[in-house]
Amino acid sequence: METLISRAITGGFFSKLDASMELDVAVVGAGPSGLMAALRLAQARKRVAIFERKLAPGGGIWGGAMLFNEVVFQPALAGLLSELGIRTERVQGDLLRADAVEVASALIYHTVHAGAVLFNAVTVEDVVFKNSRVAGVVVNWTPVNLEHMHVDPLVICSKIVLDSGGHHAELTAQVARKAGIKLATPTGGIMGEKPMWAEEGERTTIENTGQVYPGLYVSGMAVNGVYGSFRMGPIFGGMLLSGEKAATLMIEELGRA
Repeated sequence: METLISRAITGGFFSKLDASMELDVAVVGAGPSGLMAALRLAQARKRVAIFERKLAPGGGIWGGAMLFNEVVFQPALAGLLSELGIRTERVQGDLLRADAVEVASALIYHTVHAGAVLFNAVTVEDVVFKNSRVAGVVVNWTPVNLEHMHVDPLVICSKIVLDSGGHHAELTAQVARKAGIKLATPTGGIMGEKPMWAEEGERTTIENTGQVYPGLYVSGMAVNGVYGSFRMGPIFGGMLLSGEKAATLMIEELGRA
């Protein structure tokens, strides 16, 4: 029995890994925007995998605000949240309140069931860079990365890489530094996130979502880190809409290839 259990696990994992060696899109970070982008890409029948450095996908949703596990959305998100089976309650200011655990769980469930592959505890430590284009990701186990062990990584080739890794846009910053490239920002570089301004942060997250270099897109809080806009706290409408916009743009590019 013990051998059968182990073989079932290794067989399933290596089947997923082998099928993900060549992708349409590699999503870096399983936060709300990354999950939403992967969901829409999978629904469009694109080959997509998500690489999440932490053990639990979901990014900043789980803890809500200061571990009060409730999150807020704008009323315009009602249809999307209903599509995902997420229950909401209208509160002051016509906002929608939802249980953070339910939101994270629903996003993960629907994304995986749509056909996206999710690898947790895997860190993207670099990208593949060919002919002045980002062409994949370099991955290793997160514990190996944290322990600074001298273990070479694996490479996942992809037509597009989406950096949805959060506030510091670490992957995009590393690409710009190591490849010596200019990004599609006013300064040509990483501009850094500003302090909190919820309305403006939500607006610019969506507005600036898109390609920052051939083969490299940004979504979610990585957008504000790259473009120097404001953080917005535990309101997540902009995150989901940013993921949707990124998916739409990437699907359009893949259709032109």
